[in-house]
Amino acid sequence: MPAPLSIRTVLAGRPVSRDAVLAWETGRMRKAAAKIGLPAPTGDLPRMREAFTEAKLALGPAEVRRRLARDLRLSDTASRALTALSRGRRTTSTCDLYVTGAGTAAEFVAWFSDTGRDDYAHSMIAANPDHFLIDTAPDGRQEVVETTGGSPFATRFFVDYSETASLATPRNPEFPLEASGTARSNAGLAIGGVRHEFRDHDGGFHAHLCVEFPRFTAPSMIAGHRMHLACEFGNWITLSGGH
Repeated sequence: MPAPLSIRTVLAGRPVSRDAVLAWETGRMRKAAAKIGLPAPTGDLPRMREAFTEAKLALGPAEVRRRLARDLRLSDTASRALTALSRGRRTTSTCDLYVTGAGTAAEFVAWFSDTGRDDYAHSMIAANPDHFLIDTAPDGRQEVVETTGGSPFATRFFVDYSETASLATPRNPEFPLEASGTARSNAGLAIGGVRHEFRDHDGGFHAHLCVEFPRFTAPSMIAGHRMHLACEFGNWITLSGGH
C-alpha cells in the first residue's frame, strides 16, 4: 500500500498545520469572489473550490481582465514605483513543504511544468482562490492574474521560466530540480521572480518555494504570501495525482 499523502508546512521557520492552510483557503473564498464579482461559493471546501474554479474559468481570460481592470492599473502603477524605489534589490517570501505519499520531486516538477495537460488550466486556477487567470501567453510565458499575498489589488504579470539571470536568489546545489523564472509586467519591466527548488527527501520530497518581490514591498504582503504559497503548492501536490 502506498503511503498516505502528508504535507508538512513550514513558514519562516514556523510549522503550520495543514488544517490551518485549508482554513486560510476557505477564508479567502469570499474575498476572492467579491473581487472578481462572482457569488461566494458555498458548501464544504472541496465543493467551494470546484464551483469557484468553474465559475472563474467560465468567464474567460478577456472578461477576467475586464472585471479586474481597475485593480490591474493600480497594481501596475504601484509595482513600477516599488521596483524603481528598490533599484533592483529584492526581498523574498518563502515556504517549505515536506511531502510524502505523492511520488518524487521529479514527478511533481514534470506535472507542474506540463502546460499541455488537459487539466492544466483547471489545476492552475483551482489551487488558490486568489488565482483568477493562469495561462500560457503566445510567446510561451506564463500569464498570471492573481491577488498576491496580502495585497488589496489583483495584479497581472508574466513569468518566463527560461529566464533566471535577473533573480537575486542564488541556486541551491542541494536541490537538483527547480521551476524558476523572472516575472515581468505587461510592459516588460522585471518586477520579481520565483526560485522554486525541489529534492527527494525521506521517502518523498522537499519543496523550497521562494518568490522575489521588490525590496520595499510591505512586510505584511511578504508574510501574507507565505500562506498563499502553502495553499497553492499544497493543492497542486494533491491535484498532481502522485498519491
